[in-house]
Amino acid sequence: MAVIRNLTEINNMLSSDNENLRRNLDNLTQAYAVLERNMTSLTTANQNLTMKIEELNTQIQELENDLTQQIQNWKKFNTSRAQWSIDAYCPINKESNKRQCEPCQKGWDTDKSIHVCYAINNPTEPEKLRTWEEAQEDCSGKNSDLAVVVTTAEKKFVNKNCWIENNLKQYWIGLRAVDGIWKWIDGSNLTETSWMSGQSAADGSCAVSIQNQEWKSVNCTEKNRWICQKKALSV
Repeated sequence: MAVIRNLTEINNMLSSDNENLRRNLDNLTQAYAVLERNMTSLTTANQNLTMKIEELNTQIQELENDLTQQIQNWKKFNTSRAQWSIDAYCPINKESNKRQCEPCQKGWDTDKSIHVCYAINNPTEPEKLRTWEEAQEDCSGKNSDLAVVVTTAEKKFVNKNCWIENNLKQYWIGLRAVDGIWKWIDGSNLTETSWMSGQSAADGSCAVSIQNQEWKSVNCTEKNRWICQKKALSV
């Protein structure tokens, strides 16, 4: 009987140990499954990170290429612009084959005493006339503005170049009404009010110059000729 009890106790112990081993194996199996899922997630995350890095590297390379191209274009533009300025203001004299600089580029006129260059835009076709805003836009494209007349000498020069032809007798200058005040395109006020005596400064009004007359206030949407101005080159 003692032997049987011993064998029974041993069997119970073995059964208990076997159950513990089974539970441990289940725990290990679950832990392994979790680890395997984590490894899969890490692998996926690493692949995604690698793809993002590759995308960023590609974007960086594209930005570098764009920047390089912009720098090259900028250099070409400035070189071209500098060459244009030289050719415009200092053309080569065909007789001497040497450059001769002028205060104004070809197509612009000046009085050397006022150091300003003017382009008298004098189209004869009515469809080529411009509103004040359109005229200023044209001047801006020529690196200039509508004429800003400050001195008496400048006014005389501008008036002298406003002539009557085909009944088109007035030219836009850079003067318009802003909040009831006559202002130049550069933001300064008209100081010589006698040049516009009796003319309304109602909003929507702009000034035109007429040969040998005071300036006149007209609606800015009228179509007229125009005078552009830029600073003369010191030569």
